[in-house]
Amino acid sequence: MSNLIDFKQAQLKQFDLLALDILAYPERYLQFDSIADFYQAQWLDDFPKRTTWCSTGLDDGAEHFYAKIEFYGHYLTIYSHETYAAEFGIIHTE
Repeated sequence: MSNLIDFKQAQLKQFDLLALDILAYPERYLQFDSIADFYQAQWLDDFPKRTTWCSTGLDDGAEHFYAKIEFYGHYLTIYSHETYAAEFGIIHTE
């Protein structure tokens, strides 16, 4: 059982490190002209398996963009109007 816990902790750390890198260097990651650009972003594959994401906006003349990336209660929210902003957090789960 300890190995499973260690593996999950390693995956959570992988998620957290990438999320924090996106927060620190948004210009490396957050360059979208459409929803398709977001879903084709290569860095999404750097998150652990079973990470989920969804997004809305930018298409059909929308000026706003919103995306949420989640993994076992850890999340990264990305949103934009004129500039991009992001928020990292952990939902308390037991």
